[in-house]
Amino acid sequence: MYRTAAKRLLCSARQFNGNAALRFRRHNALITYSRFSTTEINQPFSNPHSIHDAIPISTTEIENPTLYDSTSSSTSSSSTTDEDSHRFESPKSKTKYEDEHARLLSASLVHVMKLGWTETALMAGAKDVGLSPSIVGSLSRKEAALVEFYMDDCLQRLIDKIDTDGSLKNLTPSDCISKLIRFRLEIQAPYISTWPQAPSTQAQPVNVPTSFKQRAMLVDEIWHAAGDNASDLDWYAKRTVLGGIYSTTEIYMLTDGSADFRDTWAFLDARVKDAFDLKKTIQEAQYLAEAVSTGLGNTFEEFVGKVFRR
Repeated sequence: MYRTAAKRLLCSARQFNGNAALRFRRHNALITYSRFSTTEINQPFSNPHSIHDAIPISTTEIENPTLYDSTSSSTSSSSTTDEDSHRFESPKSKTKYEDEHARLLSASLVHVMKLGWTETALMAGAKDVGLSPSIVGSLSRKEAALVEFYMDDCLQRLIDKIDTDGSLKNLTPSDCISKLIRFRLEIQAPYISTWPQAPSTQAQPVNVPTSFKQRAMLVDEIWHAAGDNASDLDWYAKRTVLGGIYSTTEIYMLTDGSADFRDTWAFLDARVKDAFDLKKTIQEAQYLAEAVSTGLGNTFEEFVGKVFRR
């Protein structure tokens, strides 16, 4: 999903691992004979007094080869059938399993406005699509799975917006960022009454890695749409600041009682403008730096100015 340096790095790593896998093949066992074989194997006997020659291997006749062959064939056939069945049906079963989960989560979003991001909403969604309520128990992180599914869906809608809206290319970076953050937050506006449950679910330790990844992908897409192609230290600094802007605007939106969230969008525009100007931030940093070491303030100012230059 990452479109800049991170994507190139991850893609190259996956390609390397894929090629490496081809270099390490499993060795095929070569069976030249079997001790259960009914065929005599002629092997020359070596000098019995020599310690360097290999020990001769004798074969053993089976009293009832017909019975053995039928039993062995049946067992081998059964074993092969079981292995083949497990090998070829497993991916299909997994796909069906994932499809049912997707149907469940999608149907549950309809009930989130009334029931919240809860297991109760999942049960209602399972009933709507004709699935057994027991499928909810197969979700290891029930509420978190519902939130993450919705976040992925919102991200995909944002990407579609970026790919199809040609007017974004004519905007300044600050206006483009403001527009995309507003578009993303407007998607979740219908769920605003129950949305506080979502961040609290994402903040649980077991859910933090996925939550962090989804947020990182979100800000990366927005920066990419704004024309950023940085791959050095600027890449991290820009996304950290934008992540903070998005999070504070999202929190502000939860307490906004204005019509159509007008105050939220004004707050968003102001924060983006501050991030690009950074005059106040640089000034405060200079005062702090001068108190620590002479000349450090200018270095910091140059760094921040470079990160957020227009």
